[in-house]
Amino acid sequence: MSAQPLENSLDDLFGKQAPQLPSNAKKALVQYVPWITLILGVLSAWTTYVLWHWAHVANTFVNYANSISAAYGGPQIATTRLTFGIWLGIGVLAVEALLYILAFPGLRNRKKSGWNMLYYALLINIVYGLVIMFTDYGGVGNLIGTLIGSAIGFYFLFQIRGSYTGAKAKKA
Repeated sequence: MSAQPLENSLDDLFGKQAPQLPSNAKKALVQYVPWITLILGVLSAWTTYVLWHWAHVANTFVNYANSISAAYGGPQIATTRLTFGIWLGIGVLAVEALLYILAFPGLRNRKKSGWNMLYYALLINIVYGLVIMFTDYGGVGNLIGTLIGSAIGFYFLFQIRGSYTGAKAKKA
């Protein structure tokens, strides 16, 4: 199954029908987006680690509270925080971080492969929003925020797409 029809539809919506960025803004984006993407990749990888670490810390406290309760003949007072949704969310976020980092060389060299990695990272971001919506840590508000953020990302990404496809001279 090809992602090309979706990419073409998004290009029509965000690249052709949306208001166009000025040429100098597109040039600045093309110049700085590789570095922004690299920073986002590193921050996403760090966030993935921090979430994994804090899930384990929370789980340690839950286990401790349950052992104290059991020692005094009480019931289990809390459940594990390491749920399937948390593991899935951490996994999706790790994939997104990897795609951002892998996009850097291609974006810096203005290759379509780098642009594609950033495009896939934005798609993964939407998946992440959907995953988190079904956990104790997310909800519909998180999904709406993710969709708005992704729409903004798609707008800027498709505004500079021509610089990576050769469709509009490499200057833009």
